[in-house]
Amino acid sequence: MMHLMHRAMPAALGAMLLAGTASAQSVADVCPAPLRMADTGIEGMGDLADAFGPFAETFEELTGVELELFSLSNRTAAGTALQFDEVELVFAGPSEFVLFQQLAEMDILFSIVRPHYGSSFVVKADSDIQTLADLAGRRVALKDAGSTSGHIFPMMLMAQAGLDPEADAEIIMAGDARIQVLINDDVDAMGGGNKDWDAIREQDPDTEYRLLAQTDTLPGDPVVMRASLPQECRDALRATLTEHSDVLWESLVSTERNADKFIERDAYMSFETDPAIYDVVRMAYEVAGIPLDE
Repeated sequence: MMHLMHRAMPAALGAMLLAGTASAQSVADVCPAPLRMADTGIEGMGDLADAFGPFAETFEELTGVELELFSLSNRTAAGTALQFDEVELVFAGPSEFVLFQQLAEMDILFSIVRPHYGSSFVVKADSDIQTLADLAGRRVALKDAGSTSGHIFPMMLMAQAGLDPEADAEIIMAGDARIQVLINDDVDAMGGGNKDWDAIREQDPDTEYRLLAQTDTLPGDPVVMRASLPQECRDALRATLTEHSDVLWESLVSTERNADKFIERDAYMSFETDPAIYDVVRMAYEVAGIPLDE
């Protein structure tokens, strides 16, 4: 995976560090070293380093503590690693966070807030499907099992429309092919992230499409901290990284993978994320009838 051109930050970062020496020192004084971080969406150290190498370097420069990238195979392994103190931080999705909360007490360092992050259902404009209830007996493409915007919330919307999604419709977990199968008329509707609504019209500009339903904005992707970290460590990390959130954000999205995933209009890094906002994700699982640990 190729890196995007890394932004020139050394001079600005150095000036910030001179101003924030006391707070950076306090992180090193109260946190274990190294701090270990995994990502639930990446397997293999090579890809993990490609995606988070610049972020890890900036993290260490700001805090004085090495951020060791820790490769895990899936979200279940990540939750277990947090539970048994094998990692301190996990870059996760909303669904993973509520799963982790079932295992042990969790905290959030920051989240990526995307004001336009949500789920949408799309049909072709000439389709006779007018409401979500009309999806009964139809073929519906979703993204990947466990995807917050591409599976869990679309299933919730169908359930709220009075459907039993698994029994009343033919659900196709189409993954990256979800847009193409709608374009090709292999399915009658597609449920996915709001980005898919734009992508469909870009990929098939000669066909008219219609937005059938859409959720409210969903909670962003959190960086989960194990709550067994000392409180003074968690507080010092938030204080130091909040002070330098702009340069931390630039390092995060300086790689191709993270730019594709996180850069949206008005997206930002929030260090004031209340874990309670993820209760809506837990509710979506319940309404959709999907076990959290599925």
